[in-house]
Amino acid sequence: MKKLEVSCAIIVRDGLLLAAQRSEEMSMPLKWEFPGGKLHHNESADDCLVREIKEELDITIAVRFSLSPSDWQYPNFAITLYPFVCDIVSGQIRLAEHKAIQWLSPEFLLTVDWAAADIPVVHSYLSHLGV
Repeated sequence: MKKLEVSCAIIVRDGLLLAAQRSEEMSMPLKWEFPGGKLHHNESADDCLVREIKEELDITIAVRFSLSPSDWQYPNFAITLYPFVCDIVSGQIRLAEHKAIQWLSPEFLLTVDWAAADIPVVHSYLSHLGV
């Protein structure tokens, strides 16, 4: 079974969090996720995230801190997500891969149709906030 290591960004701006909707062409079409991508060989999780967010959203981010990694088993592959809470440093968001984005307040995070592997990350972030 294939095992993926993926970094994801919990981008916070004015108390709101960025959720990105996967396009119809991606696996798990139209599900919501924290944007990010697969680690390259010998790449750190935070370096991967800065690179992926630049590629996917055309913005530069600063990593503030990490949350605990999250393991998830899909039917055809396993994934370890490395979540990082981040700020936007520069740039305007332009979507290269995703269908849409939305900014959500923490109390509305559980109202969107998340990719299954992202749900534990949502709960971890809410726990970090004490919600």
